Amino acid sequence: MRMTPSEAKMREQLVTSGNSGREPDGTTGRPVGDGGGGSDPGSDGGGDGRTDPATDAFVTHRNLLFTVAYEMLGSAADAEDVLQETWLRWAGVDLGSVRDRRAYLVRITTRQALSRLRTLGRRKESYVGSWLPEPLLTTPDVAEDVELADSVSMAMMLVLETLTPTERAVFVLREVFGLGYDEIAEAVDKSPAAVRQTAHRARAHVAARRPRGAVSPTESRDALAAFQRAVETGDLQGLLDVLAPDVVLLGDGGGIKQAVLRPVTGAGKVARFMVGGMLRQAARLSLGPDQVNGYPALLVSLDGELDTVLALRFDDGLVTGLYAVRNPEKLSHMRRETTLSR
Repeated sequence: MRMTPSEAKMREQLVTSGNSGREPDGTTGRPVGDGGGGSDPGSDGGGDGRTDPATDAFVTHRNLLFTVAYEMLGSAADAEDVLQETWLRWAGVDLGSVRDRRAYLVRITTRQALSRLRTLGRRKESYVGSWLPEPLLTTPDVAEDVELADSVSMAMMLVLETLTPTERAVFVLREVFGLGYDEIAEAVDKSPAAVRQTAHRARAHVAARRPRGAVSPTESRDALAAFQRAVETGDLQGLLDVLAPDVVLLGDGGGIKQAVLRPVTGAGKVARFMVGGMLRQAARLSLGPDQVNGYPALLVSLDGELDTVLALRFDDGLVTGLYAVRNPEKLSHMRRETTLSR
């Protein structure tokens, strides 16, 4: 499929455009190719505002494909790269031979994500300190879809990290996106019987590690507000009241920003660490709540600039996990909301 320079540039924009949402200054924008219905996704280079069927299909399912790749990789930057690779392969497909364009696109994305996931595994082996998923500032509709929010929560993303690449792909495609075993088999190059066994194994693995008790959005917001008040005021007892005895704090500075290199475990140690850190730089720090990966989280700003995303895991109303992402290379998708879909 040969494209003119203008067509190639336009289609690259369709692939790389971020999702519509809030800009840093609070305004909203709708970039080209955000998958929203009703408007032209862009020009095909002919100046008449039309796009070809391949581009239309890709734009229609872009948010879904990004979500699949992100859930498999835990990295928005790598998910965007996978979408680029998916588009390059999709652009050369004979659409007349494709029965289900959505399934075909998901299959390409899954295969590209699996390949990149194995590369990421080697990269994580030399990572400085704890590796945490790249946080996303998510749109309100993500929180409203309980299953989707649970699947992209920082807590669940860390659980998915404990699966093998194939187990992760099978679990995501089956449990989150509801694909049939035959479809998944084609995506991961396994037999349907093997996929069933892998799905059963992955489901049991995740069930043993996922949050123990469901927490409503209201309970999450209330617990977060109590946590924020205690940290900002230095109320050690108030902090202990919302932390589970076995709470764990993980920090990700990526060797660029200072962060705890090893997990901090236990309510007492975590509370003292949080309060002490806040008091040392109280004049320069500010905390604000927002929706990160479908759940309430705290954005910590230093001298007015985003410094840390602090995501929380709740079990039975108490905070059992704190995930502090400080690596600046992982904060670029916090500039605007990301639309996820399934």
